[in-house]
Amino acid sequence: MPDATDARSSPRLPLLLLAAFAAIWIALAIAPLYRQDWLLENALVLIAVPLLVYGYRRIRLSNAAYLALFVFFACHEVGAHYTYSKVPYELWLSHVGLSLAWLGRNSYDRLVHFLYGLLVTPAAAELFAAVAPPRGIWRGILPVSFIMSHSLLYELIEWAAATVFGGDLGMAYLGTQGDSWDAQHDMLAATVGSVVAMTLLLIARRGELTPQLTRQRRGQVRHRHVNP
Repeated sequence: MPDATDARSSPRLPLLLLAAFAAIWIALAIAPLYRQDWLLENALVLIAVPLLVYGYRRIRLSNAAYLALFVFFACHEVGAHYTYSKVPYELWLSHVGLSLAWLGRNSYDRLVHFLYGLLVTPAAAELFAAVAPPRGIWRGILPVSFIMSHSLLYELIEWAAATVFGGDLGMAYLGTQGDSWDAQHDMLAATVGSVVAMTLLLIARRGELTPQLTRQRRGQVRHRHVNP
């Protein structure tokens, strides 16, 4: 009978999520609003997803972490399809009688930056737990620092791309919408999302969010202590 570890790391869900994301990616690759911006937005996706697939057999994350990553990448693809500053969420919300017009700008980019922190932090925490298990307060600090540093790096990549390409493409990729503090607001959104996620993970004491490899290593360490 499979144990809880086998169930939580069953390959079926990650494979289904990969297939679902491939279908979403293909569908949203058809006639995007701004093809050149779509290509720029997907450059990092075409690096990150293959790396996750390649690392699957080396460090298998929990199904919850894979599900969180799937939701983040799917939301990102929506932004890439429409360009972030033109995602028609106001139209979608109007069908259920809601509106976020009081925000004064299209805030889909801020939402996805928040989701980056919220949904990628579990995977970051599991990676640290697998390759370099932090102790004490560092269990919470390192994953959040990981998100903050990568959020900063992404803003620098955006700035560099906008500088290189310039014109309408550069503006579409930056998506500042006239906010001179856009990069700082985006990084803050990611940080807040990461702090929320890490707080929830620490409350749960990692339980179901501990990677399979870490549990195996713990078993090996216990075995060495018992049989020196």
